[in-house]
Amino acid sequence: MICTVSGRPYRVFGYKGKQVRDNIHSFDLVEAFTEFIRAPRLGEVYNIGGSRHCHCSMLEAIEMCEKISERKLTWHYEAENRIGDHIWWISDVRKFQQHYPAWKFRYALREILVEIHRAVAS
Repeated sequence: MICTVSGRPYRVFGYKGKQVRDNIHSFDLVEAFTEFIRAPRLGEVYNIGGSRHCHCSMLEAIEMCEKISERKLTWHYEAENRIGDHIWWISDVRKFQQHYPAWKFRYALREILVEIHRAVAS
């Protein structure tokens, strides 16, 4: 979003821009920390991220940023992916949700991008 608003060019590396990432708003992450602090489960390990609730490909993210900002992103595709990059990554938060059922996602991807747009466009 920052590149879309500022006009700075953006590079997409590999996988035809179809690599998928999940995204989590800092509020949702802090709320997860808060739930854990209220009732810690020592020795447990959790994956925390946007999961299937909040994920998209690079191409989908570019399209959303352009629609929200009403600007075209100047971007360039480089066929070679970054070393160690994943084609697809979606965090599995089911264990955390099972242990902390009061924790819920508040922000969806579009809301996150709209909030970033408001912050950088002003």
